[in-house]
Amino acid sequence: MSAKLIDGKAIAASVRAGVREKVAELTARTGVRPGLTVVLVGEDPASRIYVRNKGKAAEEAGIVSHQIDLPAFTPEKELLDLVARLNADDAVHGILVQLPLPGHIGEAKVIEAIAPGKDVDGFHPMNAGRLFTGGVSFLPCTPYGILTMLDHEKVELKGKHAVVVGRSNIVGKPAAMLLLSRHATVTICHSRTVDLPSVVRTGDVVVAAVGRAEMIRGSWIRPGAVVIDVGMNRNAGGKLCGDVAFDEAKEVAGAITPVPGGVGPMTIAMLLQNTYEAALRRPGSG
Repeated sequence: MSAKLIDGKAIAASVRAGVREKVAELTARTGVRPGLTVVLVGEDPASRIYVRNKGKAAEEAGIVSHQIDLPAFTPEKELLDLVARLNADDAVHGILVQLPLPGHIGEAKVIEAIAPGKDVDGFHPMNAGRLFTGGVSFLPCTPYGILTMLDHEKVELKGKHAVVVGRSNIVGKPAAMLLLSRHATVTICHSRTVDLPSVVRTGDVVVAAVGRAEMIRGSWIRPGAVVIDVGMNRNAGGKLCGDVAFDEAKEVAGAITPVPGGVGPMTIAMLLQNTYEAALRRPGSG
């Protein structure tokens, strides 16, 4: 029997509708309309598509969306000065500098320049530290989306074994911390883990975020496991696919996210949620 498909598009649409309602209520009650500014440096085609989709989704949710385009040769100092101006602008509640940045600009320096209270990507070290210590923080959008999907599907995490394949600061590590916060026992592994298939096979929940097309095979999946595929790759035939061999895994798993239409839509939905939260936390908005 094939696994249940976890419909990220439908769950994301529900989140976005909820944000739209909350934004309308906040604006009616306080006159504050959440504002998101996205900065795009250079002409990376994928980044341009992402930014356009983020702006469109924000406007649909009632959020004021601004996009600032800078040429690829923009000096690092000029970008940092722009971030400082956005930090000081009370109409801007969320700041997102689209990654990757051109090689001459230090990504860590730019991320750290964003005010933690406007860091709706959840990448600032202060927000990362609060996630690690259990404080109130902006959660990175993709891990936040993963947790929201699991909640929507009523997946019980307490006492279960979650295996996270991938250790990036953007997905793997924060996803592991969020699963741990829900009382799962968490194993973080990666492409260099010895006998990776046998480790993955122990997971009641598997989060695949390693960035390699169809690396995780169906034979690696424990029967009935919940599989969350974060990957966005092209296979040898040029077809969009995840980190999991979907056709194999769906015959073994209990539930699985497709690619596309799984985790992807959740990332933008949670960005909108974070932007709303940033406006709500602003003094005078409560």
